[in-house]
Amino acid sequence: MGETNEVVKINKWDGAAAKNAVDDAIREVLTGDLKCKESFALIDGRLFLCALAVGVALYALLWDYLYPFPQSRLVLIICVSSYFILMGILTLYTTFKEKGIFVVAKEKVGNTTRVWEASSYVKKHDDKYNLILVMRDSNGKYREASINKSFANYIDTNGTVVQNLVLNEITKLYNSLSSEKKEK
Repeated sequence: MGETNEVVKINKWDGAAAKNAVDDAIREVLTGDLKCKESFALIDGRLFLCALAVGVALYALLWDYLYPFPQSRLVLIICVSSYFILMGILTLYTTFKEKGIFVVAKEKVGNTTRVWEASSYVKKHDDKYNLILVMRDSNGKYREASINKSFANYIDTNGTVVQNLVLNEITKLYNSLSSEKKEK
């Protein structure tokens, strides 16, 4: 593939930057080291809703340009109402469907397909990185594991993510969820 791994330095005291850097490292482990294929369906849903809202706004703009205000009143009311409804749907979608999921990866294992979802969050003014890894397979099995560790477990003193530490942690979670012993 010819990818070059660049060392990205971050401000380790910036919680959002540290979270995003560790999220990227986890995405790289799932899609690279563990040979899963990333699925963009969740992001595509959000993009579709955004494109639809922009389309409604552009239609209202064009209609108002062609038929100035008194004539375009009803169309503007419908378009503005539709836009706000779409923004409400988008908010519900990101809150209840995406739930902070930053990567969805699919893995083919024999006759079944496993879907891996990784989501994370960091509380305000906290150094704890909370990761939730969910595995769903085509047989209906659902397993979940989580970790709650300090950023210091993943980021060195220079502000770079230590990929081997992330790889070890994610591989442990991956193996624990992949084993047939644990079923919910």
